[in-house]
Amino acid sequence: MPDFIKIHPLDNVAVALHPIAKGTVFQGVAAAEDIPQGHKMALREIPESEMVMKYGLPIGHATSAVAAGHWVHTHNMATNLSGEVEYTYCPKVQFPEKLPPKTFLGYRRRDGRAAIRNEIWIIPTVGCVNDVAKTLVRENQHLVTGSIDGLYTFTHPFGCSQTGHDHAQTRKLLSALTRHPNAGAVLVLSLGCENLTHEQFLEELGDFDPERVKFLTCQQVEDELEAGSALLKECAAYAAQFRREEMPVSELVVGMKCGGSDGLSGITANPTVGRFSDLMGAMGGATVLTEVPEMFGAENFLMNRCVNEQVFQKAAHMLNGFKDYFIRHNEVVYDNPSPGNKQGGITTLEDKSCGCVQKGGTAPIVDVIDYGEAVTTKGLNLLYGPGNDLVSATALTAAGAHLILFTTGRGTPFGAPAPTMKIATNTPLATKKRNWIDFNAGVVADGEKTIDEAAADLLSLVCEVASGRQTCAERKGFREISIFKDGVVL
Repeated sequence: MPDFIKIHPLDNVAVALHPIAKGTVFQGVAAAEDIPQGHKMALREIPESEMVMKYGLPIGHATSAVAAGHWVHTHNMATNLSGEVEYTYCPKVQFPEKLPPKTFLGYRRRDGRAAIRNEIWIIPTVGCVNDVAKTLVRENQHLVTGSIDGLYTFTHPFGCSQTGHDHAQTRKLLSALTRHPNAGAVLVLSLGCENLTHEQFLEELGDFDPERVKFLTCQQVEDELEAGSALLKECAAYAAQFRREEMPVSELVVGMKCGGSDGLSGITANPTVGRFSDLMGAMGGATVLTEVPEMFGAENFLMNRCVNEQVFQKAAHMLNGFKDYFIRHNEVVYDNPSPGNKQGGITTLEDKSCGCVQKGGTAPIVDVIDYGEAVTTKGLNLLYGPGNDLVSATALTAAGAHLILFTTGRGTPFGAPAPTMKIATNTPLATKKRNWIDFNAGVVADGEKTIDEAAADLLSLVCEVASGRQTCAERKGFREISIFKDGVVL
């Protein structure tokens, strides 16, 4: 097993692939102290104020002189980032060579869209009916038979006492979930007096199939559980008609997300997902990358890959718009990474971002979509959304992601409404948390497989999950949503 990796020829630090003992030698440099897994060691003297280079890019500067062989982290380096950036489009667009698509067994909806699950979803329009929704799920599990894969609800505290943009966000997000193809049928559950009225929801939803989407307003019926059960029976009768059939992966939309990242995220799991994304693009599929704050400092990996000036300007607006969001709330734009990230070896936001955007691979960026909007273009898409795991995974689902690839160096059990595959950055995590982890990219750090080989294995597993194999989170019934909020509560 290798001890360190120097990611790029321009780098002046190497990353420990496992816990390193003092005295371990790499490229002629002996570790002057113990170096934790995922953390950085100086490969030469780095004078005070000099740039610390990783991924071939500056990830911060030394706050004091660092001798060769010493640990480089928060005690001796800091971010370079501040404020908005004026971006200039210098296109470097290289389309991948086309590949014949692999296939999976999915469901064909009446409107022609593909789906990888045939579930019944209950969508509450307001938090007041959450327990009604949960009771309906619990009391109607007998409807999950035949080709119906499950009955679920996604509760939340919103839908009332919200104003302006927040109210619009909730309405947009819940409508987008209602349209999601993995839901064979949907029951929209309302109270009757909330801000998010039935009429508003219908307007946001647009055209819909009344056989697929049912509505229940609890205040308008004597027994909402009885009425809800009757409507769910109708939903089940509709959903039961769908059967799996062979489809090309060009019909898939795959979301890409990281959380609980560590110093190996940008070396193993994220590049593996990036190579997978390139393969998907080559086969005509769509992938979606979000977590805008974790693109700050790594824009050079992304911006010049926009397919045209219009997409570039949308990307620039997305990035600086998110910085404005921080500034409006008097928050530090670059108050990142998290304590867990730092424990795992990530020092600055540039360090985190340069690793995070590896999930986007090298393919062109074909579109930039807003929160609550759906993917409409094949290839790599950027999605407006925060880094928060639950909020961003919900946004990916709302964008139409059939499934989500979630890389993690520290582990997390949660699942989004779309099947959420957990990809470990390191083998110790994959071994310890077999009940959380679906795929081990730590084999790259172990020297057992190349990134290309790991990506090919990941593609095969994605096809299996798309064909019905449950993720760890699905097997436990772990599914939830969180809605992006930016205002007052009345």
